[in-house]
Amino acid sequence: MKLNDLPYKFPDVNGHFGPYGGSFVSETLVGALEELKSFYSLSKRDISFKNEFEKELKDFVGRPSPIYHAKRWSEQIGGAQIFFKREDLNHTGAHKVNNTIGQALLAKRMGKKRVIAETGAGQHGVATATVAARYGMECVVYMGETDVERQAQNVYRMKLLGAKVIPVSSGSKTLKDALNEAMRDWVTNVENTFYIIGTVAGPHPYPMLVRDFNSVVGKECIWQMPKMIGKNPDYVIACVGGGSNAIGIFYDYISYPETNLIGVEAAGTGLETGKHSASISAGEPGILHGTRTYLLQDKNGQVLETHSISAGLDYPGVGPEHAWLKDTNRAEYVGINDEEALNAFHECCRIEGIIPALETSHAIAYAVKLASTLEKDKNILVNLSGRGDKDMHTVALAGGNKI
Repeated sequence: MKLNDLPYKFPDVNGHFGPYGGSFVSETLVGALEELKSFYSLSKRDISFKNEFEKELKDFVGRPSPIYHAKRWSEQIGGAQIFFKREDLNHTGAHKVNNTIGQALLAKRMGKKRVIAETGAGQHGVATATVAARYGMECVVYMGETDVERQAQNVYRMKLLGAKVIPVSSGSKTLKDALNEAMRDWVTNVENTFYIIGTVAGPHPYPMLVRDFNSVVGKECIWQMPKMIGKNPDYVIACVGGGSNAIGIFYDYISYPETNLIGVEAAGTGLETGKHSASISAGEPGILHGTRTYLLQDKNGQVLETHSISAGLDYPGVGPEHAWLKDTNRAEYVGINDEEALNAFHECCRIEGIIPALETSHAIAYAVKLASTLEKDKNILVNLSGRGDKDMHTVALAGGNKI
C-alpha cells in the first residue's frame, strides 16, 4: 500500500502505525494507559482545553516561533535556500516545552500531583521541571549518569526549578536507561503520578499525544512558508533520536507530497563502526519501552548500547510513526556522524550567529550537504529544534579545550 493512496489516519484505535506501535506493557500499567487515553480523547474535543493549551503556548512559551532565512550561508553554498524554524527561541530553549505543556494540562485534569520524566540532553527534563513549577506539581527527572556529567548545566537548571534529578547508573547510563527507571517509578506510583514522556515512543497513546502536542511546529510552518516564499518547502529536515521534533514538523506535511521529508539520525563514529544511534538506518523491528518499532539489537534481540556526541539522539529506538513513514517511503532517513555535526555547529555559529543544539546540528549538516546539490530556486526548511548553550562543555572537550 502507498501512503498517499488513503487519507492519513494513524494511529488506528489500538495505537498501530501499520505493523508498528501498540502497547506492550505490564498489567499494572494497562489501567493507567486506558485512563490516559480516555482523558486525552475527551480533552481533544473540549474547546476549553484547546483554548488553555493555545494560550499557554502563546503567553508562556512565546509562540509562534519565527522562520529565519539563513541567507548568508545559502549564498556561500550557492545552491538551495535554507530556512530555520526557530524552536530554539521558545521558553526553555527547545521544542520540548510544546509537549510538556500539553501533558501537564492533562495531568491537572486527571488530578495527578506528581510528574516524572526521563531526559537525555536535559531539554525535556528542563521543560518538565518548568511546567511542574508553573502548575505547582512535584517533579522527579531520571537522567543517565553519563548525561548528568555532559549536561551539567541543564541538571542545575532542573534543580533551580524545583525538580529532583535522579542519576541512573545502570546499562549505558544514557537515555534508554533513564526511560527504564522512569517506567519503573510509574509502575510503583501509578495512582498519584503522571509520566510526561519526552518523545514519540512508548506505549499507546504516547506516540500519538506527544506528536499532537508538538505538531504545532508544522502547523505554523504550513502558513509561514507560503507567506515567505509563496509555496511549501521542497524539503523539510529534522534530526531524529526518539523523533518528537521531527514528527512535530513532519506531521502536517505528510499530506503534501511535493514536500520531501528527511529525518537525520546520529551516525556517531560511522555506521560501520557500530558506535552510533541510527536505529532506522541500521536497526530491525522489535519491541522497546512498550512499542514495536525499529531498534538496535543483537541477533538474540538484546538492545545494543548506542553512541552519539549528542545526548538527545543517544537512543536505540525510534517512534513507531517514523518506522511507518520509512516503510511507506513517505520519509527518508539518513545519517550524519559526530564530526559532520560538530562542523555544522561551528559553521552555524560563525556564519549565521546562531548557536544550535548538537542534536539540531545533525539536521543542519545534512541540509548544507543537500543544498549544495540543488538549484537556487529550491527551498529547504530545517527544524532548529533547540539552542546549544547546553552543549558548550561537550563542544569544548571535542575541540581539546576547557571552559
